[in-house]
Amino acid sequence: MKNAHEVVKGLLRTEKGGVIMSFNKYLFWVDKGANKIEIKKAIEDIYKVKVESVNTLVMRGKMRRVRYQLGKTADWKKAVVTLKEGNKIDIT
Repeated sequence: MKNAHEVVKGLLRTEKGGVIMSFNKYLFWVDKGANKIEIKKAIEDIYKVKVESVNTLVMRGKMRRVRYQLGKTADWKKAVVTLKEGNKIDIT
């Protein structure tokens, strides 16, 4: 089994992430091979909160120009975690 910090790589602080925090949802950058159950256990272990649901998305890498040839950024996985009523993650 993976370590909790290997599953959850970080909290995404984006404009969209700031908007959905008012609905008690948080965005996380997670390991691409992690499933929803592993993500839920890792969030509960790291932040000491109760998770209601987890939704995941695989973000496809973009084509970028590197010097005179094309390159591609890596694919990564994002999780939208909904916390139960009364739970909150302090991001300061």
